[in-house]
Amino acid sequence: MTQNNHIESVKIPSLSTYALFCILFYVSLQLLANISSIKVGYVWSYAVDMGVFLYPLTFTLRDVVHRICGKVIAQKCIVGAVIINLFMAFYLWFIGLFPADTGTLNARYFDIVLSPVWRIVVFSLLAQFVSELIDTHIYHRFEQRFESKHKWGRVLVSNTVSIPIDNLIFCIGAFAFSYSNAVVFEIFIFNFIVKYVLSLSILPLIYFMPKSASSHVG
Repeated sequence: MTQNNHIESVKIPSLSTYALFCILFYVSLQLLANISSIKVGYVWSYAVDMGVFLYPLTFTLRDVVHRICGKVIAQKCIVGAVIINLFMAFYLWFIGLFPADTGTLNARYFDIVLSPVWRIVVFSLLAQFVSELIDTHIYHRFEQRFESKHKWGRVLVSNTVSIPIDNLIFCIGAFAFSYSNAVVFEIFIFNFIVKYVLSLSILPLIYFMPKSASSHVG
C-alpha cells in the first residue's frame, strides 16, 4: 500500500444538534444580555439594568450544556462566551473611533449609546466568568455525589451560590461610584430576585435533556 493510499482516519468528536443549539443559544443570550445592560431603567420603582431578564437564562442553559456535553465543554463554552463578548466590546469601541457620516441622522447616537460602555461590559464578563465557573464546579460535584438522582438539586444548589456572586461583582463593579448607594442596592435586589425566579422557572428543562454518551465529549 502506497503512502498516498494510506489515509489515516481522524476521529473528530461531534456534538448533537440539541447540544449545538444550546451552546449557540447560550452565547447569543450572553451577547444580548450584555448589550441590554447598558440601559438602566425603572421597573416597579426599582432601578434595573435591562439585561437582567435575559442573563438568568444563561445559568440554566449552561447547566444544560454541562448535562449533555460534560464539565470540560461547559467550561470551554464559558471561556468562549467571554472571548466573544470581549471582541464585541472591542469592536464597538473601535468603530466608535471613526467620525459618523453627517448625512446619517442617527449615526451619532450609536457612539453615544454603544461605545462608552467598557465598565459595564468588563464587569459583566468578570461576574459571568467567576460565577459560572463556580456554578459549573458545584454542579459537577453535586452530579458526582448523587449521580442521576436529584437533577433539580444540581441546578438549584449551583444557582443559589453562583447568582449572588455574579450579582455582587456586577453591581459593584459596573454601577458603584456612578450611582448612589441606594440605586446600586435597588439594582442588586431586583436583579437577584429576577435572576433567581427566572432560573427556577426553567429548571424543569433539566429533565428533558438527553445525556448522550456520543455528545459527552471533551
